[in-house]
Amino acid sequence: MKSIFEDEAKTEIISRLDKLTENSQANWGKMNVNQMIIHCTKPIEVSLGEKPLEKPNLVMRLLFKMVSSSLYNDKPWKQGLPTAKEYITTNINSDTFVSNKALLKTKIEQMSQSKSYFEPKRKHPYFGTFTADQWGQSNYKHLDHHLRQFGA
Repeated sequence: MKSIFEDEAKTEIISRLDKLTENSQANWGKMNVNQMIIHCTKPIEVSLGEKPLEKPNLVMRLLFKMVSSSLYNDKPWKQGLPTAKEYITTNINSDTFVSNKALLKTKIEQMSQSKSYFEPKRKHPYFGTFTADQWGQSNYKHLDHHLRQFGA
């Protein structure tokens, strides 16, 4: 599995992001491209400890723990998976696409250079403890999923 901590994978993601325009159309799902850009920024901010998430109740934590390996394995995510309410974006001004895309690229760069922050392990607010490699893989996988959603 590729990781956002690998230079080649990070460069690939940035290159694919550069292909997106404010007119890019989704192949599936309800988000427009600007909403997707903002949506993809939020988990990186959570990863970096910049945005706290409310911890789910015990039942949900156990459920999340059972599916946590799907965040960093090689199996692509299915189209149309539900989105955590904290990551849903609505009422987004399309004029902000360029600045939102620049922010996402900045966060990707920041994450790619911060592997030591995640070592040896760091707790995810929903999915339990991840190794640094799992953090890098899960962020790559999330970005890849949404870039494929928009044909990039």
